[in-house]
Amino acid sequence: MDRLPWTRFHWSIVVGLGFSWVLDGLEIQIVASAGFQKELHMSAAEVGLAGTIYLVGQIAGAIIFGRLSDKLGRKKLFILTLAIYLVASAVAGLSPNMYFLFFFRFFAGMGIGGEYAAINSAIDELIPAHYRGRVDIAINGTYWGGAALGSAANLFLLNPDIFTENIGWRIGFFIGPVLGLAIIYLRRHIPESPRWLMTHGREKEAEATVDDIEGRVEREGGVLTPVDPKLAITVKATASIPFRQILHILFKQYPKRTLVGATMMVTQSFLYNAIFFTYALVLQNFYGTSPSSTQYFFFPFALGNLLGPLLLGHLFDVWGRRRMIFLTYGISGVVLAVSAILFSAGTLNAATQTIFWCVSFFFASAGASSAYLTVSEIFPLEIRSQAISYFFALGQIAGAGAPLLYGILIGDGSDRGPLTFGYFLGAGIMIVGGIVALVFGVDAERRSLESITRPLSVVDAPK
Repeated sequence: MDRLPWTRFHWSIVVGLGFSWVLDGLEIQIVASAGFQKELHMSAAEVGLAGTIYLVGQIAGAIIFGRLSDKLGRKKLFILTLAIYLVASAVAGLSPNMYFLFFFRFFAGMGIGGEYAAINSAIDELIPAHYRGRVDIAINGTYWGGAALGSAANLFLLNPDIFTENIGWRIGFFIGPVLGLAIIYLRRHIPESPRWLMTHGREKEAEATVDDIEGRVEREGGVLTPVDPKLAITVKATASIPFRQILHILFKQYPKRTLVGATMMVTQSFLYNAIFFTYALVLQNFYGTSPSSTQYFFFPFALGNLLGPLLLGHLFDVWGRRRMIFLTYGISGVVLAVSAILFSAGTLNAATQTIFWCVSFFFASAGASSAYLTVSEIFPLEIRSQAISYFFALGQIAGAGAPLLYGILIGDGSDRGPLTFGYFLGAGIMIVGGIVALVFGVDAERRSLESITRPLSVVDAPK
């Protein structure tokens, strides 16, 4: 798999599996605009609770479906989790009351949370090592394409001159499911991971899958190079890994890798939740923008987040993981610190504040996307989905308090001191995350997954 040249087959994986992050960004942006608030008689706190319930659902889905992905296979889970999201999101659009909405928002979150674990595993196991970093990072960054799409949709769907109040927001909930229907069709033609098949005693299926993939690559013009026999390993079928063994792997066998994964996920989640969920409050309370105009400020913010992974992703394969993680985390922190100084001095306006956010998160977005790549590469194949789910859940939990903290620091906009401290705090946290990755990280660029981390099922590896 790692020696294959890039062909249309790999593009089908990128499109079929990578669209999940577009859906996640779309979902959060549509719900964040709270078009349903008036019709469902919800307070501001209850609107916030709807977002929290969705995030809690993501955590539950990641943990539950992450384990099932390691046990039952990547393909079954990335089809099941997308189906759960499609149904739950569409039904939520029919909500007659707040509690109905809460219930199905939780299950929509579960579907997307499960996607994070199953999809990252499948991508890393199917994409050649030469391209794995840029592909994984770019796909994770497309979240912001979905967020921009949701923001653009809200300009029309929540405009009372175009749609009545009880119709526009409901249509918004159906955008993701309609787009997702086409993706389910594409996913049916994506093969199961041969790596997963081999470690579960299904050697004939693995061989047939690889033969089929190689045949598709050759028909699409790719030239196959011989496999180096020195890379051969022997594996045995492995049952579901017990939690006790997983804990041993994380904290005894690979403690430094666990530190890196946890630090990267927690730091990027904290910064993103702190800024993303409060940027509108900053613009309104300190710069006097109207609530309706914040959508326009969001577009360049989302664009910077989208372009970062797309333009910088290949450098993670060329310059290396540790160096690029340090640079992206570090530069984003430095830019945010500079903006904090200017914010405190009162020299920024709404436009220049947004420009600083765009520059900072151009780098932060690539770094945050690399966090998912990192935790999916540096742990054994047999627990890959579970490792992703645990670190994802940890990051979500750690970042959950950031919007509340920064909301308190913003206050009524009369004092810039508390938020200035908050910006320095976020900047420092990101810089620390970059340093930890630089010191304790793994040079995983252009290496096969098996050379980065020995599978648990290996019984005869080359010396």
